Amino acid sequence: MAERVEDLNLPNAVVTRIIKECLPDGINVSKEARTAIARATSIYILFITSAANNVATQASRKTISANDVFKALEETEFSSFVKPIQEALEEFKKLQLDKKQKAAGKKGEDIDKSSEDKPNDETMEVEEEEQDDEDEQEQ
Repeated sequence: MAERVEDLNLPNAVVTRIIKECLPDGINVSKEARTAIARATSIYILFITSAANNVATQASRKTISANDVFKALEETEFSSFVKPIQEALEEFKKLQLDKKQKAAGKKGEDIDKSSEDKPNDETMEVEEEEQDDEDEQEQ
């Protein structure tokens, strides 16, 4: 658990970046406003986490799932957030899967390249048989 209330706040740089992405160009936000937004965001996260924990506890689980968060949003009258968050979660999962597949593909290419350089068990057996045949012919 956090020792100080300030430990619960999101990093100012992250909050500032998110605010700038959400507002049109040329709009300035005071330091006090950024601090207020950061605190409100932290409190909101704690509130939804607590509600999601209650949902998980009622289902006799110790792990909070995404579905628990969605149900908590509905129970706390933030149901309008459910659909956009579900869409964002699906997009995130898709991006993660794409990254994983690209990494696996790259590893597969690396393995293919390295297997060309190194003989595998089958080629070693064939080479040994050929060597044995050559040895027999010489005798």
